[in-house]
Amino acid sequence: MPRVNSQQRVLSGMRPTGRLHLGHLHGVLKNWIKLQDEYECFFFVADWHALTTHYGEPNLFEENTIDMVIDWLAVGVSPESAALFVQSEVPEHAELHLLLSMTTPLSWLERVPSYKDQQEKLRERELDTYGFLGYPLLQAADILIYQSGNVPVGADQVAHVELTREVARRFNHIYGREPGFEEHAGAAIRKMGKKAGKLYSQLRTAYTEQGDQEALEKARKLLTEQQNISIEDRERLYGYLEGGGQMILAEPKALLTPSSKMPGLDGQKMSKSYNNTISLREPLDEVKKKISTMPTDPARVRLVDPGDPEKCPVWQLHQAYSDEITKNWVMEGCKSAGIGCLECKSPVIDAVITELEPIQKEAVQYEKDPDLVRSIIADGSEMARESAKETLADVRAAMGLNKW
Repeated sequence: MPRVNSQQRVLSGMRPTGRLHLGHLHGVLKNWIKLQDEYECFFFVADWHALTTHYGEPNLFEENTIDMVIDWLAVGVSPESAALFVQSEVPEHAELHLLLSMTTPLSWLERVPSYKDQQEKLRERELDTYGFLGYPLLQAADILIYQSGNVPVGADQVAHVELTREVARRFNHIYGREPGFEEHAGAAIRKMGKKAGKLYSQLRTAYTEQGDQEALEKARKLLTEQQNISIEDRERLYGYLEGGGQMILAEPKALLTPSSKMPGLDGQKMSKSYNNTISLREPLDEVKKKISTMPTDPARVRLVDPGDPEKCPVWQLHQAYSDEITKNWVMEGCKSAGIGCLECKSPVIDAVITELEPIQKEAVQYEKDPDLVRSIIADGSEMARESAKETLADVRAAMGLNKW
């Protein structure tokens, strides 16, 4: 059963795509920086996941991994506050993936929305592979191996977290009925104290007999607040609460992250595949040039032509970078033709450069010392593996594989 407080753990990862851009900074990394001060965080390079779509490209990984981790460090993701590691350096991910595959129905993987979507988007690649079909289960193993109660995702990834919950619930149902489970649960309730124990029992009854979801959430919160019981008893009571057995694998919940408001240079989502990015380590002169030459409202052919900011990609950048005073100035000036497009872009250029300058100065230190980056990854991988070993030992024991 979980040996940690899963509600205090967060796991998130990124495929090794190399140098990152402003979309990554605003969509993921700023959230990581916030989370690392509030939770016990595990942030990883998902190189096995990259293999599901980029197998046969062995030169892709090492350089891309180092480049990506340099960007993590440069923006403020801290190895002092989070374990930064590489997925393939923690083989427990793979073993848990294998063990979970024994109990996970094939139909669960085939119905994952992104399965057919990605096959359609990447038609030029041969993706009728076991690895590609199974990647959502590998993703579930990534989460469950650290007993991560929280997974920061966008709305399009919630289905993956829901699958992980189902996988954990099924595993716990099959393997979580320890001998004397109900007696152990009753003893744990008594340890809560008379008042809290009675409330827990009432809430459990309301949920198991009437399906009261609010009672379930209240009971979970009550358990989280208990100081009189061990982590082992708490996880046991989480399982007992839902009418199941001991909770060997913690069910995670999605921490919904706001959609990134960072548009690309053409107004579409910022993405390397669209060739519309500003990378975090892009030379500042090039940054200025890129923004200065961005397309604007096509109706503004001449300086005296009024425009509509809502039809202009630069306005989207103002939404991300400018204060209300500046945005009002842009809105009024554009619609009245009181300012030109280059004049409109100037505050955005200044804001982006101001944001990137300290990041680039920090990145230089790591670029000069890639061995330091490798050392950080090695330390984080060792920390992650120690935690993963604990979960895998519990899983193996529950499955009867720790008898030798």
